[in-house]
Amino acid sequence: MSTLSEAGESQIETIVVPRTSDLGGFSVRRAIPSAQRRTVGPFVFLDHMGPADFDVGAGIDVRPHPHIGLSTVTYLYEGSMVHRDGAGHTQTILPGEVNWMTAGRGIVHSERSSPEARLSPQRLCGLQIWVGLPTKYEETDPGFTHYGLDAQPVIEGEGVRAQVVAGSLFGKTSSVKTLSPLFYGDLQLQAGATTVLPAEYEERAAYLAQGTVEVDGQVFESGRLVIFAPGRPVQIRAITAARFAVIGGEPLDGPRYVWWNFVSSSKDRIEQAKQDWQRTRFDQVVPGDETEFIPLPEPRV
Repeated sequence: MSTLSEAGESQIETIVVPRTSDLGGFSVRRAIPSAQRRTVGPFVFLDHMGPADFDVGAGIDVRPHPHIGLSTVTYLYEGSMVHRDGAGHTQTILPGEVNWMTAGRGIVHSERSSPEARLSPQRLCGLQIWVGLPTKYEETDPGFTHYGLDAQPVIEGEGVRAQVVAGSLFGKTSSVKTLSPLFYGDLQLQAGATTVLPAEYEERAAYLAQGTVEVDGQVFESGRLVIFAPGRPVQIRAITAARFAVIGGEPLDGPRYVWWNFVSSSKDRIEQAKQDWQRTRFDQVVPGDETEFIPLPEPRV
């Protein structure tokens, strides 16, 4: 269903209702890729993690696994987790900070709750986002950078708080290094507040993590990805207190194939990555997390 703006054209192009998976007591909503939309700008994957409540001794345990052809972006609303990778990086991530890992030709990493976090009950909630790499960077050397809160500009006023996580938004630019033109913002609105998403990029979307908002006469509750029509600013009004991510940017330079944790412009490259993981050709060992790994998924029948 679409609605009409004052100009007589819908501001909304597509609405995605994510599918939900239970990862052993930890729910994940996957908004992209989906049947309705595969990508938004260079963004090829968006998972909403939790919220999940863990008892003492429990936590999240994403065992070592491989990636190629993308950058992963971990952004927490609540809780903490520890990133480790095969290049020797170990980093605790806290709410509002950014772990930006570029897989390039291949990297292995894990994300787990720390022993210290498991000493008390904890809640974990956030977004895991993948950015596809331009073709010329798909086989770049892997790398990892952690960015604290001081790397991300914040714009506040009239009931709106906008943190520029990556790229440029509302006239501010994040210090997070990207390999393609994009934007990623974390917006928090008080009830009744409005914000206007500019039309700087052709592809733009908002993922509603908390609360209820109105766009172009339609009301959206949490767990919706709203993809906007190109060419016009979009007004978003909070009906209740709301928090949502806005993402977008220049489209990738051609289609991308996504299989498991692999992203590439070439199906053959993904087949090679499958074989490399099965035959331990990746740099498999993650220092501090050497004893486990996630095996290659079985082919679907």
